[in-house]
Amino acid sequence: MKILVVEDTICLRHIMLHMLRELGHTDLEEAADGTHALHLLAKHQFDLVITDYNMPKIDGIQLLKHIRAKELTADLPVLIVTSDADKSHLTQAIQAKASGFLAKPFSLAILKKQMDKIIQKRNQSAANKTTRFIALD
Repeated sequence: MKILVVEDTICLRHIMLHMLRELGHTDLEEAADGTHALHLLAKHQFDLVITDYNMPKIDGIQLLKHIRAKELTADLPVLIVTSDADKSHLTQAIQAKASGFLAKPFSLAILKKQMDKIIQKRNQSAANKTTRFIALD
């Protein structure tokens, strides 16, 4: 699974990368902001994006909207992470079709639980598309 971690604070970005490695993920890319993330998304295919909500240039919600607006990335799972667990942030993330939402600080177990939900949902979606394709034959 290729994962893009988007976080403007280098220390927090490295903590997330370390946590992902602890969970067995090794195919990781990092971006310092949404603009850098869009550049990487245009060049590489990812299976998951984990992005901070509050960032300069392009924030996590704007990044998510860009991802959802493009046909090639519209179904890409995106996990929004924020240090401000404000209800309005959660509402914006849901409206922008985030795949999940995490409030900082979070534990390795919480990250794993969110990722497992996203992976399970992605696998179910893929199975449903395969089933529909087979049914059309």
